[in-house]
Amino acid sequence: MTHFTELPLLPEDFSWFAMSPRMWRQNQRIFLILSVIFTGSCSDGWKMAVSPVVTASRGEDAVLSCSLTNSKQQQYSGKIHVKWFARESDSSPFFSCSVQNDSATQGLGDCSFSELKHSLTGDPRRGELSLLIRKVQLTDDGQYFCQVELDGKQRLTQKTQLLVPAEPQILSLVVVETPPASGSAPWRLQCEVEGNPLPKLVWLSASKLKLDDQGKTTESGRFRRIGEVPYLEGEELTCRAENSLGGAQRSYPPSQTLMITAVVCGLMGALLLLLLFIAGLVHCRRNRAPVDTVYENVVKGHRVRASDPPADGHSEIQLVYSVVDSPPAHQLVSSSCPPEPVVLYSPVNVQQINRECHV
Repeated sequence: MTHFTELPLLPEDFSWFAMSPRMWRQNQRIFLILSVIFTGSCSDGWKMAVSPVVTASRGEDAVLSCSLTNSKQQQYSGKIHVKWFARESDSSPFFSCSVQNDSATQGLGDCSFSELKHSLTGDPRRGELSLLIRKVQLTDDGQYFCQVELDGKQRLTQKTQLLVPAEPQILSLVVVETPPASGSAPWRLQCEVEGNPLPKLVWLSASKLKLDDQGKTTESGRFRRIGEVPYLEGEELTCRAENSLGGAQRSYPPSQTLMITAVVCGLMGALLLLLLFIAGLVHCRRNRAPVDTVYENVVKGHRVRASDPPADGHSEIQLVYSVVDSPPAHQLVSSSCPPEPVVLYSPVNVQQINRECHV
């Protein structure tokens, strides 16, 4: 008969039960994923897509595209909360709105399209989260973050970049007085430039040669730079700004040629306006309708026009007139003379007209 001896269980035989906290958390995640797969109740599956880089020139409208997709999006009836951040994703959103993902809900509420600086271009219920920025400026250049929250439980965030390139511009070129305690030249010529990328500032002499003393430059912002050089009265200097997109320059003192050109252009413009005004008056007078006056002459019972020859061949004054009908009989006052026609005279030719009164 065979006998089996029971061996005592050693502690290491139960080591697979003793898991570290880290292993336990990992197993929890695995169990959660498996439960989601088998139950089909996954709230994940949402995907967000953005354009990595968007470029827009200064003054144009820019659209930062952002979309949200899910194969079961139509089954989601919760709230969609859209947020847009600038520079940092943990900063306060400069734009936010929310809408219920329900086709029965009318309107988009605060997510509707507006004429403000920032607004959405579409319907978040269709996954359209793109942001419209109107008339972008250099200050709009930088990073942006598109974020969406679903029922306050799930959050997705993606980063995009807006580039606003700009050619250099000379903002100002003025002479400033140096404080006496500085120990430097009493006057300095100061030039402020702007552009993206940040322009390089170069000083040129009257002969357009680069100055040996380029002075000092300081940055007054992300896209602005200020340069200063010593200045002597009557000296002509040129400030030039350059970046990869182009260059711009301005001279001090301003060129007399430019001033004369501006004055001449102004005078020519005023003269042109005057000529247009006179031409308009002449045109109006020429288009005025001629008066074709027809005169009636009752001397011999025929009609007389201004083109008819003088009566009897004489070039004496002939009174050409029109006869206006007499008033009705009931308006006449008894008189020894029959009612006479009312005559309107016009001195055209020379002739005398006699009228007699018969009693």
